[in-house]
Amino acid sequence: MSLNTSSNVFLDSVPSNTNRFQVNIINESHDSGAAVSDSTDPPHYEETSFGDEAQNRLRISFRPGNQECYDNFLQNGETAKTDASFHAYDSHTNTYYLQTFGHNTIDAVPKIEYYRNTGSVSGPKVSRPSLLEIHEQLAKNVSVAPGSADRVANGDGMSGEEQAENKEEDTAGVVKFGWVKGVLVRCMLNIWGVMLFIRLSWIVGEAGIGLGVIIIGLSVVVTTLTGGAYYLISRSLGPEFGGSIGLIFAFANAVAVAMYVVGFAETVVDLLKESDSMMVDQTNDIRIIGSITVVILLGISVAGMEWEAKAQVILLVILLIAIANFFIGTVIPSNNEKKSRGFFNYQASIFAENFGPSFTKGEGFFSVFAIFFPAATGILAGANISGDLEDPQDAIPRGTMLAIFITTVAYIGVAICVAACVVRDATGSMNDTIVSGMNCNGSAACGLGYDFSRCQYEPCQYGLMNNFQVMSMVSGFGPLITAGIFSATLSSALASLVSAPKVFQALCKDNIFKGLQFFAKGYGKNNEPLRGYFLTFLIAMAFILIAELNVIAPIISNFFLASYALINFSCFHASYAKSPGWRPAYGIYNMWVSLFGAILCCAVMFVINWWAAVITYVIELSLYIYVTYKKPDVNWGSSTQALSYVSALDNALELTTVEDHVKNFRPQCIVLTGGPMTRPALLDITHAFTKNSGLCICCEVFVGPRKLCVKEMNSGMAKKQAWLIKNKIKAFYAAVAADCFRDGVRSLLQASGLGRMKPNTLVIGYKKNWRKAPLTEIENYVGIIHDAFDFEIGVVIVRISQGFDISQVLQVQDELEKLEQERLALEATIKDNECAEGSAGIRGLFKKAGKLNITKPTPKKDSSINSIQSMHVGEFNQKLVEASAQFKKKQGKGTIDVWWLFDDGGLTLLIPYILTLRKKWKDCKLRIYVGGKINRIEEEKIAMASLLSKFRIKFADIHIIGDINIKPNKESWKVFEEMIEPYRLHESCKDLTTAEKLKRETPWKITDAELETVKEKSYRQVRLNELLQEHSRAANLIVLSLPVARKGSISDLLYLAWLEILTKNLPPVLLVRGNHKNVLTFYS
Repeated sequence: MSLNTSSNVFLDSVPSNTNRFQVNIINESHDSGAAVSDSTDPPHYEETSFGDEAQNRLRISFRPGNQECYDNFLQNGETAKTDASFHAYDSHTNTYYLQTFGHNTIDAVPKIEYYRNTGSVSGPKVSRPSLLEIHEQLAKNVSVAPGSADRVANGDGMSGEEQAENKEEDTAGVVKFGWVKGVLVRCMLNIWGVMLFIRLSWIVGEAGIGLGVIIIGLSVVVTTLTGGAYYLISRSLGPEFGGSIGLIFAFANAVAVAMYVVGFAETVVDLLKESDSMMVDQTNDIRIIGSITVVILLGISVAGMEWEAKAQVILLVILLIAIANFFIGTVIPSNNEKKSRGFFNYQASIFAENFGPSFTKGEGFFSVFAIFFPAATGILAGANISGDLEDPQDAIPRGTMLAIFITTVAYIGVAICVAACVVRDATGSMNDTIVSGMNCNGSAACGLGYDFSRCQYEPCQYGLMNNFQVMSMVSGFGPLITAGIFSATLSSALASLVSAPKVFQALCKDNIFKGLQFFAKGYGKNNEPLRGYFLTFLIAMAFILIAELNVIAPIISNFFLASYALINFSCFHASYAKSPGWRPAYGIYNMWVSLFGAILCCAVMFVINWWAAVITYVIELSLYIYVTYKKPDVNWGSSTQALSYVSALDNALELTTVEDHVKNFRPQCIVLTGGPMTRPALLDITHAFTKNSGLCICCEVFVGPRKLCVKEMNSGMAKKQAWLIKNKIKAFYAAVAADCFRDGVRSLLQASGLGRMKPNTLVIGYKKNWRKAPLTEIENYVGIIHDAFDFEIGVVIVRISQGFDISQVLQVQDELEKLEQERLALEATIKDNECAEGSAGIRGLFKKAGKLNITKPTPKKDSSINSIQSMHVGEFNQKLVEASAQFKKKQGKGTIDVWWLFDDGGLTLLIPYILTLRKKWKDCKLRIYVGGKINRIEEEKIAMASLLSKFRIKFADIHIIGDINIKPNKESWKVFEEMIEPYRLHESCKDLTTAEKLKRETPWKITDAELETVKEKSYRQVRLNELLQEHSRAANLIVLSLPVARKGSISDLLYLAWLEILTKNLPPVLLVRGNHKNVLTFYS
């Protein structure tokens, strides 16, 4: 990885030639030799090498990059004066626009464009100047460039004029609505739908005036106070709202189209019946007319939002005239024909008779409520097209609340008026008048001179209970009511036909359901969801074929109530999570009202139809489980996320109040992986014993000039954490910038973690290239082991034959991906120019190819690919990649050999035990090796078995090694002596003066005195390797007690030589040393 910089941006002194400094001190090289394997014998772990090029793999190079400068500033932020007439407060120059509170600066004042989401429908997102741009020193002696002041002030590298032009281009032709046309009109039309003219009279006839008003009020309460509008207002919705209600709400809107169209078709069929012009029969005529109607509505919707909005205004005017016509008709004296059909103008007796309920067979309060409820759901008609509003935050609350007020008054007024004028049952026969001597049944009609008593035992066609066209009869001019019915039904159908695709498109754009991505595509300037229109059309057609309004309406009620219940609970949940970003703007907002609303919606659902409610929630639960399982890559800042944070914080604080107990000990690891993708094997083996049980932090130390390192570190934090999440590794990523590797690790060891969730184990890769590495790297490597022990943190050193670092492989992959992208770009360019004619087309091709810098496939002389090829890239990559993935695979039947030579508190035993609990390692059995006396092998074996049994740790075998302390054979000792020979001082062979001089000049070398003092320990390491080769060469994994180097007594090179000879030519080895505090207990 490299950083490009320029001295004009960072004022650190950087030489013009290429400089390099080491970033990752722990780099693995490869010893010479070839891998040898045999089909019968266990594998011989000989380590391979592919040249010395691997020694210096990860370096940061300083190369001259693109110069970044701010054209109008000196280092101290003052504007460069390039003209004698220039003045800092000159409002006639471009530089004037750089002024914030009267001072020239690139600091930007607050404005809404900075806070929009990318791709916001309400306007472009503008990037403010970064903290780096404001904080860093600026280049000196630069001239004022025309327009640059605007660029800097706007904070996004674009002049204000350019922004204005771009915004004009982007918004040209885009239709945006205000609160009247966009919200008020739509809501009123959608609420004044089919129910107002052809079902309200039936509802008030069934439920009576009293319960009818309660039904209307309850619907308004559910949808407004504790429903959708309340949620919208409390959230102060922005333009990004759209798909949060989800599939069910979109589906309910699609079915609503069918309901309104069937209502329209019913009216048309009634007209055809009156004129004796039926086509087939009533049901099929409704289907035919409904199908034709929905096709016409689809055409209007596809024509675009502007046409649809104009049609809505015309329909509203007709609707208002029709409503006014109804109220006028109630005071026009009734004639005999209307009286025979039950209309007697305002009569107190009719009002009194109709005040109470009179439910027919199969009907009840909640069944009638279910049929009426869809009328109140139109309140979301404006919110559903929030992306097409100029100012949704202002338009939605204002338009919705006014629409609710107006329509509620109208519904209650119409309900009371029609119930005060029309009786429940009427025959329609003018001969059914009462003559003198006839007995009257005491009904209001009898008192007004009509006998409709035969309606009690035979069906009648007129009256509130029987005639759905009562309002047309009552009105002053009947055709106007018919026009109003057409207007109400068609406008509501049109609004739903627009709302459903818009909501569905927003849901698809969020990419929650991968299979629905097809419907996310929009067309034209308004991003019309044409595919969603056709899907809504198909759903509506399917329900139109039912041809029964009273069947369709309860289905919609069920889905709308479920949607509102979820919305209310979301509002409550967001408040309960106490997120600072949750700031309801509604003055009388209370989260408990939202919770009450959610409970009310659920209760009403079950009262209306319990089995339909169960089916609805089963569907919702299935969708929830699906989304939870798929884990879509979206981030909405949800209340669930906020509550998770609060819970995690509370739990972390609660943990600090309880002392740690040995029974709850778990390895919590800092893993020095560098970038997590560069050492996957090291991360995999650590993750194997921390997953679901302990903390794992992947750490990286950036070494070098602080400014460069911090920039590199910050730019990669999110990417590397995302890599962990993508690869389902339960770990955190942390990085520090430091002057040297050891200082960075020391900071991590001290500051990582939170409360009780602090690391207690350091995991590092074995330093294979220690014999070729600079002395500072060796000092840092051994130094971090000493630091870990100083902080009472356990250490795990992992060694595998091929090493961990695959950064070269990743570099090759990146290069190949870039080449592939360039190839595809060239192919696309050629394809675009295939139809071009003459030389102009050819010139255009070469011009585009020149921009892509791929006109000549010239190989890069310094490219990493060439350097890899010289190292036999095929062989190198294959073995390294295989080694890096060895811990991802399921380990076959085998053993984990635990050489528990020194009691470190039990960590050496606990880690392999945890591994055997994992799915990939469960077929491996534990074999325990401990040191002992030759004459007490059986007794010590029994004692160890007893101890392991008390620890409740299962094992396959126990081996007592009684010959650990004997001298190794001469060949093995010779290998060790040859290994340390280049690093010995040999002061005993020199005179005293020369020896002292050598000690001062090379204090890091191994002295003869030191070697003699620790000779027994050196013997032990060599001997242990012999024993490991003898007993554990076929093991899947070796876990071995890590020898400790006493500070000031053991030199760094001698210690690394011990580790080298101890683990040489073996299967994967974990050298483990706990902090000598108990991590195992036999107390349950």
